[in-house]
Amino acid sequence: MIRVAWRNLWRNRRRTSLTMTTVGLATAILVITEALMFGMAEGTARNATDTYVGEVEIHAPGWLADRSFYNALAAPSPRLAALANAGLPAAPRSYGAGLAARANKSAGAMFWGVDPVAEARAFDLPRSLESGKFLAPAAGRTVVLGRKLARSLEAGVGDEIVAVVEAGDGSIGNELFTVTGILQGLGEAADRSAAILHRKDFDELFVAGGRVHEIAVNTRGAVDLQDLDARVSALARDADVRTWRELLPMVSDMLGVLDASMWIFSTVFFVAAGLGVANTMLMAVYERTHEIGVLKALGTSPLRIAADIGVEALLLAFVATALGAAAGSAGALALQRWGINTASWAGSTNLAGIAFDPIWRASFTPHALLRPVLTMWVVCVLASLYPAISVARLRAVDAIGRT
Repeated sequence: MIRVAWRNLWRNRRRTSLTMTTVGLATAILVITEALMFGMAEGTARNATDTYVGEVEIHAPGWLADRSFYNALAAPSPRLAALANAGLPAAPRSYGAGLAARANKSAGAMFWGVDPVAEARAFDLPRSLESGKFLAPAAGRTVVLGRKLARSLEAGVGDEIVAVVEAGDGSIGNELFTVTGILQGLGEAADRSAAILHRKDFDELFVAGGRVHEIAVNTRGAVDLQDLDARVSALARDADVRTWRELLPMVSDMLGVLDASMWIFSTVFFVAAGLGVANTMLMAVYERTHEIGVLKALGTSPLRIAADIGVEALLLAFVATALGAAAGSAGALALQRWGINTASWAGSTNLAGIAFDPIWRASFTPHALLRPVLTMWVVCVLASLYPAISVARLRAVDAIGRT
């Protein structure tokens, strides 16, 4: 059956070659597009979580609504110890509003109290610098500024700024800090107001008494998000536990739109390929109607005739998608390695306050290859059903009478 189907395909070499080219080209485009969409989704999630947001955050109930300095997490040290015992990297953070000043310049700032060692272990924040270096493991009255805040203060690495805040005991806290680093673009809020301090310097400035407002957990994708949410929630039953999808709903919605858009885009190519295969099969059947009538007269069953035509379509799909998959894989791997630099035409990319890498890289996964190929096989077989059923239903005498 396969040998006969293969020979029948090449009775009209030009038509078959054109159809194979159409199907192969559609497959290659879909493989590359799938890889790019997967790469965008993975890059979006990675940028949203690995820099500083995390996959899951723990807060005191109600803190996200008012971000009050006084609404701190209860027993942060035992929570951090429990997360460490569970093998879940986490970083504690404290937040307090105040004023940053240098010379005759001043600006409102949101001071972060962080553990530099924990941040380096769980997040990319210590490496997300435009200039200078991040905080040292030991406190030293140093600060890392958001780039827009640094620009407002006209401050650079090595300059000193004055921090003035309302401390936790009601007093006015003020201290002199040396700028050790300027953050690269992380998002509007962080760029405009972030002033990152060592936790001990934060406690001293704010008289914070060890307050922790947020524990950010990030496994860098090692644990499934739903499983991670369940595990962290079990360890923090009295706290407010949110995943990054809840914290950044616009980003989460964008990923859903990407997937829907990919299906719409793919449908166009599947329909075009299916129409090409259907046209090829219709013409092939029309040209062989007399021959098929003879076969029916000799006792060949309608099912066998329909199956022969289906096998022809499947063989066409196998060859075309193999060539298309090879070309698409090469393109996807190249884009995975070098990516597309969107900075020249899109500028800095910012969504829901999160800055994203301007290099758009593909993610070539088995799913990116198999979904277009397998779907194309199904489309080609379905496209052959109408001509196959039509000719199979013809009476032998009617088919023989056609020329």
